[in-house]
Amino acid sequence: MISTLHNRKCLFLIAFPAISLVSLLMTHNTMANTLTKLQSDLPLQIMGWKAVSEDRFFDRTTIFSYIDGGAEIYKAYDMQSCLSRRYAISGEPNIILDIFDMGTPQNAFGVFTHDTDGKVIHVGQEGRLRPGWLSFWKYRFFVSVYAEDDTDAAQKAVNALAEQVAGAIQGRSTKPGILTKLPAEGLRSESIRYLHHPILLNYHYYISDENLLGISNDTNVVLATYRLNDKNAVLMLVEYSGSDTAQKAADRFLKFYLPEATLEPDSSKTALLENGKWAAIRRQEHFLAVVLEADSRELAQNLLRNVQWP
Repeated sequence: MISTLHNRKCLFLIAFPAISLVSLLMTHNTMANTLTKLQSDLPLQIMGWKAVSEDRFFDRTTIFSYIDGGAEIYKAYDMQSCLSRRYAISGEPNIILDIFDMGTPQNAFGVFTHDTDGKVIHVGQEGRLRPGWLSFWKYRFFVSVYAEDDTDAAQKAVNALAEQVAGAIQGRSTKPGILTKLPAEGLRSESIRYLHHPILLNYHYYISDENLLGISNDTNVVLATYRLNDKNAVLMLVEYSGSDTAQKAADRFLKFYLPEATLEPDSSKTALLENGKWAAIRRQEHFLAVVLEADSRELAQNLLRNVQWP
């Protein structure tokens, strides 16, 4: 290939405006989705409720002074900041709006999946409605709107406020790619939990005080339950940064958690647990699939076969 200085200079002059434009758009998109920018788009009143006092902001350290006992969950999902606003009206309960900037859409989705109880409601992404409380995720934000007491008027205001907040949030709400690896048949979608911290794993399914699977910010983990032919199972998928890391985690898990596992023809290993249920594990490249428990050996093996392996 023949190239000249003139050609390279022309290419640079052509490319520079395009690069600058992309950079400008990215900067604008980032600025448009900060909590400070979002704050200016939030309603000052809703159905008679008015914002009272100044909004409060919390970071990864000060959030512990605001949320008693639950701040560790947000920190485990790498929370960046939180905005809290209180709305009040005479004769009705206060309404509290909390918006958590989780840094990425994946972490916003993850903290949302920590508690998916309630009625599915079309607000933001996969909103959940409980008496007096509505939560949803959208883009990199997790939003909680709740009334200090459950009244009909407060519930309507909670719903209306949540819809306005969701409308103010701009950005693409992308779920973690590892979810596409889950077998589809029998999956109970409301049971999906996405995480990358051993504390969160033990909260939903206790394994050990030791981090046997080497879960960290560099790993993606999805936990889900299945029901097929009246039989239940719990499946976990872990995506590591490399094959060696995945193999070391598999070896450590087998040694300390499933020492009696036997090798199967498909290179998976299965074990009968003390409670009469079956566990199974298989690694392929940088992915690890673990059936933590299943009502039958056949169900455990079927789940591993139907994982969308890389």
